[in-house]
Amino acid sequence: MPTVNLSRRKFSHLLLNTALAAPMLLTNRAAHGASHSRPFRQPPLDPGRIEAGRRVFDLSVAKGRTEFFLGHETDTIGINSTFLGPVLQAKAGDRLRMNVANRIAEPMTLHWHGLHLPASADGGPHQSFGPGETWSPEFDLLQKAGTFWFHGHQHHQTGAHVWAGMAGILRVEDDEEAALALPRNYGEDDFILILQDRRFDATFQMPYALNMHTRMTGLQGDQALVNGQMNPVLETDVPRIRLRLINASNGSIYWLRFADKRTFWQIASDGGLLAAAEPMPELLLAPGERAEVIIELHNGEPAFLQADVFGAEAAFSGAIATFDFMEIRPRKAQPPAPALPARLAEIAPVPEQTGVTRHLRLDMTGMGMMGDFTINGARYDHSRIDFAVPLGAVETWVIENTTPMLHPMHVHDVQFRILTRNGIPVAPQEAGLKDVVLVDPGQKVELRMAFSDFSDPVLPYMYHCHILEHEDAGMMGQFTVV
Repeated sequence: MPTVNLSRRKFSHLLLNTALAAPMLLTNRAAHGASHSRPFRQPPLDPGRIEAGRRVFDLSVAKGRTEFFLGHETDTIGINSTFLGPVLQAKAGDRLRMNVANRIAEPMTLHWHGLHLPASADGGPHQSFGPGETWSPEFDLLQKAGTFWFHGHQHHQTGAHVWAGMAGILRVEDDEEAALALPRNYGEDDFILILQDRRFDATFQMPYALNMHTRMTGLQGDQALVNGQMNPVLETDVPRIRLRLINASNGSIYWLRFADKRTFWQIASDGGLLAAAEPMPELLLAPGERAEVIIELHNGEPAFLQADVFGAEAAFSGAIATFDFMEIRPRKAQPPAPALPARLAEIAPVPEQTGVTRHLRLDMTGMGMMGDFTINGARYDHSRIDFAVPLGAVETWVIENTTPMLHPMHVHDVQFRILTRNGIPVAPQEAGLKDVVLVDPGQKVELRMAFSDFSDPVLPYMYHCHILEHEDAGMMGQFTVV
C-alpha cells in the first residue's frame, strides 16, 4: 500500500502553517482541575426491533443530569440517556422507522447525517416538531457499511442542542464489509469514539453562552470528552482494534495522533470503506466528519490518543489546545494479527457530469455579534429555496472560501466525491465517499455528486458549514430536487 504524503497535505491547510509557531494555550487536564480516569464506556448498541418488515427504533429525547465530574451533576440533553444517545445498528437495505419523541419542552429536529433519503425524512429545519410530539419518519437504508450519526438541527438552535448532548450514532453493516477480515465485534475489538469538547463553569454546568468571539470562531471547550467521558481508559486483550471516530464537536477541528507517533491505518471515511487501508501518522477531523481506523496493539504498549485543537480562525491563531482524549491499554503482548486485506471495497468511478456546475462562495459581512456568515452573499432564509436540482442530474459544485475562517461544508441527501483542492487532486483518504469537506481560507474545492431516487418540489435539503455557530449565524442554504 502506498504511503500518503501527509506532510504535503498538512502544508496545504493554512491552519497548519501556524501550528508549530502558535503557543498551546491550555491542555484539557489543566483547565478545570484534574479529572480521574474512568473505564472506557461505549454507548449501548441498539438493534431496534423488527415489526411488519421494518426495523423500528424508539428514541426519546429528554433533558437530564450527567456526572462528568465525580460528585457533580451537569444539566444535559440525551437520547434514551442523559447525554448523547445509543448506537443504532442496522443493515444496508433495511426499511427503517424512527419514532422520535420530543421530551425537551421546546421544538426540535433530528437529522440523519450522511443518509440518502427523502427530504421529508431528512430531519432538517423543515421537519421541526413540538414538545410532547413524536416524529416517525420511515425510509429505506441505502448506505453501504459505515459510521453515520444523527443530531439536532432545529433552526437557530442547532449549536445549543448539540452542545447539550443531542446526538447519536448509526452503525450500518453490509455483506461486502462482513466478508473482510476486519475487527467488527462491538465492545471487543470495534469501538465508537464520539469526540467532543466542553467548557464548564464554577458550578459544573456547561452553559451555551455565545459572545462575539465564539460566534465567529465556533464554540469550543477546554475539556475533552470521549462518549461523554473525561480521560477514559480502554483495556483490551486483542492484538488489533478498530476505532470509529466521530467529530461531534460544535466548533473544534482535531489533528489526531497517538503520543508515541505510531502508524495507524484509515479504512473508512464519512460514507464508508476506502478502496484500501491507508497508513497514517496523524488525521485531520473537522466537525461532522467521521473516520474509521485500525491500530495494532500486539506489542503490549499503551496508546494515548491526542489532538492539537484548532478553531475556525486557525489560519491566523494556530492551535489553541492540546487534548489527551484517552488511553488504550493492552493487557498483554501477543502475536500480531494477520495482515489487513489488500483491498477493502470497490469504489465506483467518479460519475460523469450531466448537469450544471454550481459555484458557492463563502462570505462574511461585518464582524462580531452583528456580522453574518453568508453563501453567495445571502444569509440563510427559511422561506427561500436557493436553487432546484433536476432529479437524476450529476452536478459539480465548486466551493470557494473568501473568508479568513475554516469552514467544514456539509451537503444533505448525497455522498459526494472530492475532485480537487485548488486544482490539485486529493489524497487517497479523501477520495472515497464524503459528506463533509473542510475548506481553507482562499481555497476552492471541487465536488461531484449525483442526485437520484428522491424528488420533492416543496421540501428542501440543506448545505451548510458544520461549525454549528456559523450555520446558526446564516452560513446555510437549501435546495430542492425536482
